[in-house]
Amino acid sequence: MAHAQPEPRIAMSAHSKPENPGGLVEIDQRSREIFRQIVDGYLATGEPVGSRNIARLLPVSLSPATVRNVMTDLELAGLIHAPHVSAGRLPTERGLRFFVDAMMEVGNLTSEERKRIEAQIKAGATSRTLDATLTEASALLSGLSRGAGVVVTTKANARLKHIEFVRLDPSRALVVLVAEDGTVENRLLALPPGLPVSALTEAANFLNARVLGKTLSELRREIAEYRATMERELDALTARLVESGIATSSGPTSDRHLIVRGQANLLEDLKAQDDLERIRLLFGDLETQTDVIDLLARAEAGDGVRIFIGSENKLFSMSGSSMIAAPFHDAEQRIVGVVGIIGPTRLNYARIVPMVDYTAKVVGRLLDGGR
Repeated sequence: MAHAQPEPRIAMSAHSKPENPGGLVEIDQRSREIFRQIVDGYLATGEPVGSRNIARLLPVSLSPATVRNVMTDLELAGLIHAPHVSAGRLPTERGLRFFVDAMMEVGNLTSEERKRIEAQIKAGATSRTLDATLTEASALLSGLSRGAGVVVTTKANARLKHIEFVRLDPSRALVVLVAEDGTVENRLLALPPGLPVSALTEAANFLNARVLGKTLSELRREIAEYRATMERELDALTARLVESGIATSSGPTSDRHLIVRGQANLLEDLKAQDDLERIRLLFGDLETQTDVIDLLARAEAGDGVRIFIGSENKLFSMSGSSMIAAPFHDAEQRIVGVVGIIGPTRLNYARIVPMVDYTAKVVGRLLDGGR
């Protein structure tokens, strides 16, 4: 059953605040209409828009010369630019930010669109694994937007079912973390010198008596709280193994899991060789998982949809891409991940914002037991 949704809220932060470039928040209605025509044309076709075309599209009668005068003012303010001499105008990244923050009108999805999003994500959830659900959400957003769908989640938020220690050699072991949703994570653990083989079994038994239904972070807190009990039940080396086994990490992003789907969509509708080069650079960005995860993690800072445009962010400084992302919550209303779309700066922001917002809400409801 589809749920009626309020209008999506766009979250603001130090990296996504409405600007007032050149005082143009106070520009008159005529200038706003001309600027809107330039942005709408760019988002629809990627092509520059000329003064004659704008004059024909405006609801009021203006000469091309008058339109050019206004365009000159918009260009001096840094909101538009001419890609070539005698060409029409395109919005700058600064102009897109102004449009998104001060002029964009975001509506709701239709009931049919909401039903499609719910049905497709729930289909992924039938396997009862979080990864399958999130992969479906990523693929869905990619298909709806013709961009690349991205999802990042925190592995530490998975509810655990079982923990094992598997000895590889005298100095190393694998910690195998099995979650209730069926996902498995292996972590490499350095063993203290002189550790007997029986210590691995004792450590696993101690943890498995306490692990069921807890997240890794909850288990860490409990072990720290009951340290005295652990030290009474286990010898010093085994107790050390227990703490190391649930604290070990393979790197700064080891607790983050990134899913990307639909990169091939970005190769469609390319307008020029320059577009192809930008997409090649974006593919390079997407392969640098640490940077993508860091950027997506910033979307957790606000309770709403976040929009990142072009070189506002180091990750997209070369490819000139944009990202629209929203956090999703678990049953305790904790933020446990982010869903989003990455694509060229001419993404259809007004259409994609409600898609991302609703997808995040559907994923959150599934994590909350379908409520």
